[in-house]
Amino acid sequence: MKYKGKVIDVIYVNEETGYTVLTFDTDTDFFTAVGIFPIVTEGEWLELSGEFKPNQRFGEQFVVDEVIYARPDDREGIFKYLSGGLFKGVGEKTARLIVDYFGLRTLDVLEERPSELKKIPGIGDKKLYDIIESYKATRKMKDSILFLQKYGITMGLALKIYRRYEEATISVVSENPYILVEEVEGIGFITADKIANAMGIDKHSPFRIRAGIFYALSEAAGKGGHTCLPDNILTESASKILGVEVSEVYEVLNEAAGLRKITTPDGDMVSTELNYRVENAIATKLILLKKTVEKWDIDVEKSLADYEKSSVIELHENQRTAIKSVFKDGVTVITGGPGTGKTTIIKAIVGIASQRGKKTVLCAPTGRASKRMTEMTGAEAKTIHRLLGVSFGEQKFERNETNPLEADIVIVDEISMTDIYVFYALLKALPQGSRLVLVGDKDQLPSVSCGNVLGDVISSGEIKTVFLTEIYRQEGDSLIVTNAHRINRGEMPVTDNKTDFFITYKNNPSDIVNTVIGMLKTRIPNFTGLTSNDIQVLTPVKRGIVGVENLNLKIQEQLNPSDEEYLKNGFPYRKGDKVMQNVNDYELKWEKPDGESGTGVFNGEPGYVTKVTKDGVEVEFDDERKVFYGAASMEELIPAYCISVHKSQGCEFPVVILALSGANFMIMTRNLLYTAVTRAKKMVVIVGEEGCIKRMVGNDYTAKRYSLLKEFLLRNKSKVELLWGNSD
Repeated sequence: MKYKGKVIDVIYVNEETGYTVLTFDTDTDFFTAVGIFPIVTEGEWLELSGEFKPNQRFGEQFVVDEVIYARPDDREGIFKYLSGGLFKGVGEKTARLIVDYFGLRTLDVLEERPSELKKIPGIGDKKLYDIIESYKATRKMKDSILFLQKYGITMGLALKIYRRYEEATISVVSENPYILVEEVEGIGFITADKIANAMGIDKHSPFRIRAGIFYALSEAAGKGGHTCLPDNILTESASKILGVEVSEVYEVLNEAAGLRKITTPDGDMVSTELNYRVENAIATKLILLKKTVEKWDIDVEKSLADYEKSSVIELHENQRTAIKSVFKDGVTVITGGPGTGKTTIIKAIVGIASQRGKKTVLCAPTGRASKRMTEMTGAEAKTIHRLLGVSFGEQKFERNETNPLEADIVIVDEISMTDIYVFYALLKALPQGSRLVLVGDKDQLPSVSCGNVLGDVISSGEIKTVFLTEIYRQEGDSLIVTNAHRINRGEMPVTDNKTDFFITYKNNPSDIVNTVIGMLKTRIPNFTGLTSNDIQVLTPVKRGIVGVENLNLKIQEQLNPSDEEYLKNGFPYRKGDKVMQNVNDYELKWEKPDGESGTGVFNGEPGYVTKVTKDGVEVEFDDERKVFYGAASMEELIPAYCISVHKSQGCEFPVVILALSGANFMIMTRNLLYTAVTRAKKMVVIVGEEGCIKRMVGNDYTAKRYSLLKEFLLRNKSKVELLWGNSD
């Protein structure tokens, strides 16, 4: 449905997202319109496309799909347009004088002969200049958005593109629409390709092929965590995406700016300029930390003895080795599975450092992981983002080379989850002479994000690594730790104690879903005294009957039925829903009940919906931060009654229910099962096909992750030794 008319009243505008509520008048109708609008004022003439939909609270509304500007065609409309606040220095009085003088010619005068406005009393050179500049800016914004809308760009994305390029929008996009892929978040290759195709740009254009190469690298990073790709794999992938010959891709690849090619034992690798620089810089920082470590005047043997005596604890020799390394070496990696004493080591490091006047800082990649670190060690831990401090509204950190952390030892837990960008930011903030301790489980799934930090550092052999193999934590007859190690060895889990590890075999996907809901809603809460909120459902896959999407809908239906909801991406968000932030957003605003406010909400942070409105939802996170998610930022939120095993990394839950059904061989692996089981503190319940569990235990397939950190560690060692000598 299409309507042409004018804006009578702008009721509400969300300046961040462009979501607007206004009243609209046509020749025959008067109604409320809602949707993503550009800057509009009273009196603005528009053409709206959309449909009428009922709203429980506000009645019938016209939900807008497309907005096209039109000129006001009567004196009153022009008056409201001029006096609506778009033009600096023009209020109702001046607007009325202008319209009374020029009448229906007013907008033509503004566009073609603006100097004639000086005929109006009170308009001198300065006010004329302000009016002209305001009109130009508004006109160019409107022209840019209309230009983008011709190519199927939604209003929300059009506003985002305009904010990036402003007055240059039309010229930039016309010259090379593929630049949007690299420079505007939310614009993918497919969207840019549609624009280019509509413009008649040839499919063999170097601009298009270069964009396809970057898109292939971006897809590899997003789906596989790769920081680079072998050139043969990259060219084949880009060739399929673009529908051109591999030879054409190679030709552009060898000349494309913003890419780096490097020969490694795995062949010729192609990386973006950014990833190349970041991984190279990480390697340099780690080698320098190792080579330039300052010797501390601490008798570590005596310190260990004093700590053991005061803590009434006897450390294993392997644990002592790890602790000694921290006080001797610039960088230490400590890796081991559940129950191997990683937390005991961290507590000992903190205790000994404190006794010897050294300050230790603890951090982890996610809020859940840092919270668990605090609970286990008794020392305050922060997320890496919070530790570094996010600059207001920017993807920058307050702590860096010029403003380093105040710390002698920095310990990072769950290091396998950290991507290369955040890890590099942390390295830049380390003060000279400090020690870095990386703690993690090498047998867990690698990070969802870009890079393979823990795996590359260990396999390089260049950083002191202590492998913890002895199991200390059994907690009575608990089978969680025992079974985690059994799975890691390729053995089926056992369930003979019937207290904290259960397997329920169901071969029908619908039966699996119903059993999971029954466990979550009544059986486990009745058995343990815990609430459903203490129980986390995990599954390996996103789609299908036993996938994340369907399980979230089915669980919500049983645990949180309600008519008041905000629908986004097929999920009806309701008050009380369990949710999770899905990406790092450095600009998202939050407030606390005590009045404290700031920006930045990060990937993996869990929360609960506390309010639902027509414009979005309010979410409260663990530390009482409240965030409002509007139409645009809702894309960053996901329901979390059920999450993927990958998404659960770094988290620990009182109870885990793992739902398993048949899926891809490359997904259903031993280390995925191991990762899921090790997320639980008190109980694990596996619901699924017996054959599926057996196949996972026997499947030691590990997907190859392409990265350059190991190669750079080996290369930079030689460079650093030229400057500092071989201290190994």
